[in-house]
Amino acid sequence: MNYDTFVDQVAQRTGTSTQRAVDLIQATLATLADRLTGGEVLDLAVQLPEPLRLPLRPTPDTEAADRFGAGEFVARVARRAQIEEPAARAVIGAVFTTIREAVAGGEFDELVVQLPRDYRDIVEPVMAPGATVRRR
Repeated sequence: MNYDTFVDQVAQRTGTSTQRAVDLIQATLATLADRLTGGEVLDLAVQLPEPLRLPLRPTPDTEAADRFGAGEFVARVARRAQIEEPAARAVIGAVFTTIREAVAGGEFDELVVQLPRDYRDIVEPVMAPGATVRRR
């Protein structure tokens, strides 16, 4: 999936402009990079369009995952995107669904395995059959 398609899909799913979608994507990816190990961040980054790789750029601190739960994940995305937490939850779903469509094979499944059980409410709707065709 190319960059424009990725952004357009998130914009449609969130009901926002493409520029706002870029901000929402970056907030979600940066938070995801905080939560994943460095190797998984790199595995994801290489499968996304080049402009989306910046928030996933590894640092010396990214080798070990920052362990925080789903509530903190939503709160961090909300802070970064400057939105309320219920809106952040919807944004995360939209970005995760688009990531699932964009990456090859089981890469999204490998990403999900690194997340603790309390992420189930965020991840399960993305994994459900038909999740890739839901659009706003």
